[in-house]
Amino acid sequence: MASTPHDSLANRDTPIPVLQIHPADGSTPSTLTPTTASASTHRLSATKLKDKLQNLGDKTGRDASSRMGDNMFHLYTLRAFTPSGARVKDRRSRSYVARPNFSIPTMSSNFRRFNSRIGVAFVLQNRLIRLFTWTQPTQTLSFLFVWTFVCVDPYLLPVLPLASCLFFVMVPSFLTRHPEPEIHVGDADLWQGSLGGPPLAGARTIKPAPEFSKDFFRNMRDLQNCMEDFSTIHDAVLAFLTPLTNFSNENLSSMLYILLLLVSCLLFITAHLLPWRLIFLFIGYTLTALGHPTIQDLLTTPENEKFLSDTEHEGRSFLLSLSKHDIELEPTHESREVEIFELQHRPLHDEHGEYEAYMFSWTPYSPLSPARISGDKPRGTPFFEDVLPPRGWRWSDKKWTLDLLSREWVEDRCVTGVEVEIEGERWVTDLHYDVLESEGERERERATNTARLRKKVGSKASRDVGEQEKEVLRRAWESGRQSRKGEWRRRRWVRGVERMPLRNGE
Repeated sequence: MASTPHDSLANRDTPIPVLQIHPADGSTPSTLTPTTASASTHRLSATKLKDKLQNLGDKTGRDASSRMGDNMFHLYTLRAFTPSGARVKDRRSRSYVARPNFSIPTMSSNFRRFNSRIGVAFVLQNRLIRLFTWTQPTQTLSFLFVWTFVCVDPYLLPVLPLASCLFFVMVPSFLTRHPEPEIHVGDADLWQGSLGGPPLAGARTIKPAPEFSKDFFRNMRDLQNCMEDFSTIHDAVLAFLTPLTNFSNENLSSMLYILLLLVSCLLFITAHLLPWRLIFLFIGYTLTALGHPTIQDLLTTPENEKFLSDTEHEGRSFLLSLSKHDIELEPTHESREVEIFELQHRPLHDEHGEYEAYMFSWTPYSPLSPARISGDKPRGTPFFEDVLPPRGWRWSDKKWTLDLLSREWVEDRCVTGVEVEIEGERWVTDLHYDVLESEGERERERATNTARLRKKVGSKASRDVGEQEKEVLRRAWESGRQSRKGEWRRRRWVRGVERMPLRNGE
């Protein structure tokens, strides 16, 4: 038996690209686009998408300006949205987590409520800035003492939130209700320091800042500056990490991946041997010392900035040279194999008719396939030229090749009720079940009559009768062979594909 130049089962352990149709209106399209077998087949129709976008922000009781703003946003979203063929899970979509839709009135209301209550976070931010910039050295040194105690004895760490609640929340609240007496010039001397007796003032409450108040606009100012700080830090981190980790330079990213993997394995074994208390103590003192104005003045000099830049460049150059010497990437493109099934059909009542070409489909349309059982017609394209490679792939072979190992792909898919040609054109033909049942009944009747005849005659005569019966059955089967075949037959074609190289700008 001849074999194909391509092993049809060579990619058994990896996802094999198969042929998939993407109809636009539910009818049979004129082209087939191969995709990987693991690709998702769920799609969002244009009608549902339009309804979802038109329902964004619909709320009762909004004024005319709000409705106009919502309509402008919907129009912009509809015009800006372009569907993509990539199947990437969107972890911010409403299908992933149920959250309210976007609405301009809701956005405006939530921003006002958020801005009137965010002041405490900016107060904490300002205190941390003053602490780590050594504005009051005594406070910074006190922080270093506390950090030292925690690093030396980590079991003191649960005490910190409780002590912070006592000294920064409850003590100021108590002093608010028991204030010190006010002393004016000429008044009698009063002994200060007694906190006994009934409360002299009301309890302190935290209320949201009223709109258009000074605190409200201060919160807007601090929020504006906080957004700028976040954007600056975000861009700086991405500019540093992205070229190293996004495999734009595969040698460099591969080397960094290997180094991180080795360090992770090493820490997994030796982490319990490291002096973590001393390490965290050193890190805390170093970061706090870097915030001192004298250290900042030294770091911001042109000489030191140039030195730091050169050091970073030398480190990247060292990793790059190391990756070029030790990392060898696969120079050839990834190759796979796609398949297509040629289907032919003839009417069921025309037992002696010829099969006619029907279409090329991505499924064999076997007798027990879900499409056959549900009564659906096969879907595909009538021409070989309309079959396209999967997205991101291109043909590596010039033409399609007939799979001569028809029995293998039939057994691999557990296709039953078919007749397989192991020679010739390798057609896999449906069997006519009505004819098979009638032939089976006749064969059982012949076997019964033969057994009765053998009992009446001798062994030699029975052998002659058996041989005559086999010859009659063979001739009857050959004469009725055409009637055994059903209305569909198919054969498999294969063709190699390879990944397309990345173009500049993609």
